[in-house]
Amino acid sequence: MNDITPVRLDKWLWAARLFKTRALAVDEINKGRVSVNDAAAKPARDMRIGDRITLRRSGLDTVLDVRGLSNQRGPASVAQLLYEETPASIEARARAAEARRMGTEPALAIAQGRPTKRDRRQLGGWQRWSASVDDEPG
Repeated sequence: MNDITPVRLDKWLWAARLFKTRALAVDEINKGRVSVNDAAAKPARDMRIGDRITLRRSGLDTVLDVRGLSNQRGPASVAQLLYEETPASIEARARAAEARRMGTEPALAIAQGRPTKRDRRQLGGWQRWSASVDDEPG
């Protein structure tokens, strides 16, 4: 787990089970959603113990401190030993979850729901368009 050999960022993210595949990790890194030590990162960047990784997901930043290095993807219990989430990040995630829970129900924003087939036919001033030849003026 704590190898001295350097580990690529994309491989570490995959081994830590933060992304399902290395390709997904590379895509997120290239989109600028992953930074290391508050600097833009590239997939081939060598990771070191003590580095701070910021992941941007769904408008929320997750800040992780690297605690171990691994080239191999193992069980989740081992992967969780590779990093530690900062207390500020945990608190921000909890606040966001609470805000989502206390937010309005999207279904309540619809006053009457979807129109029925009859309602759609009766929409005021709206005439159906027909592409038939019989409807030509003249």
